[in-house]
Amino acid sequence: MDTRSRLSRALRTPILFCRHANRLYHRRFGRRECNEDGVDPFEADWDNLFVLDACRYDMFERRAELPGRLERAESRASTTVEFLRANVDGRDLSDTVYVTANPQLSQHRESIDARFAAVVDVWRADGWSNEHGTVLPETVTEYALQAAEEYPNKRLVVHYMQPHYPFVGSDADFDGGDFSDPEATEENVWVQLLQGQTDVDRDEIWELYDGNLDRALPHVEDAMRELGGKTIVTADHGNMVGERAFPIPFREWGHPRGVYTPELVDVPWLVYESGARRTIRAATPDDRDESPDDDVVAERLRDLGYAE
Repeated sequence: MDTRSRLSRALRTPILFCRHANRLYHRRFGRRECNEDGVDPFEADWDNLFVLDACRYDMFERRAELPGRLERAESRASTTVEFLRANVDGRDLSDTVYVTANPQLSQHRESIDARFAAVVDVWRADGWSNEHGTVLPETVTEYALQAAEEYPNKRLVVHYMQPHYPFVGSDADFDGGDFSDPEATEENVWVQLLQGQTDVDRDEIWELYDGNLDRALPHVEDAMRELGGKTIVTADHGNMVGERAFPIPFREWGHPRGVYTPELVDVPWLVYESGARRTIRAATPDDRDESPDDDVVAERLRDLGYAE
């Protein structure tokens, strides 16, 4: 959806107009394309960078018991696409392999010049769970360990889909929408909540959201211990769960692009070291053209709750 279409839609829907106005404020009326106060994770020293999709710092601090030293960091982005554009676009990452459960890099491959040594799209046919409408965390860990064997002298970025919607980590049920079923609605859960299309208690949403992170953490820890070296666990962005936005103080849900509230940009930065460091060498980027059908990418993104 282009900028003009977004603005037209916002003008027709008051709450979306408020969101658009807040975005203009946070992006300084178009003078910046990302949160310039955020950290650049690719400048840090690590062998493995684990990215938990849409994981807030406060959520991680409250739920995670992973080994290592936890700090708070600030992301440069409030969406995955922003994260990729701000951190990998046009960058030489020929010493790095990107193992990802999120199709956004493939979706935006023409506008994001990602120069990785290789990209492992876990969300393709073999890694995708049709039952859950997402990539499960144990599958991501399995692919990450395989990538470490195939590319023993590369840094690894391992992008887990959880705790991002859809909710697969809780059996909680409630009236107002079956959010465990990615086919239940054409609108993602956060858009339903934003527009008042469903009446669900925030505590119930938090239970589901927390459950998604809980579902992933044991598999993240398995990967941390198996891969060894220096690992950083972080997130591409956070998520709002009915907190007041700024400067227009309406209740915001989800992770709208270009809005940099603490709930959206405060992310975990967990450092864990175990065993010998890898010897990292750059390589010629993998130029194999395995781009999936655009319809497949669009279907995956719909299941993951991305609404454009």
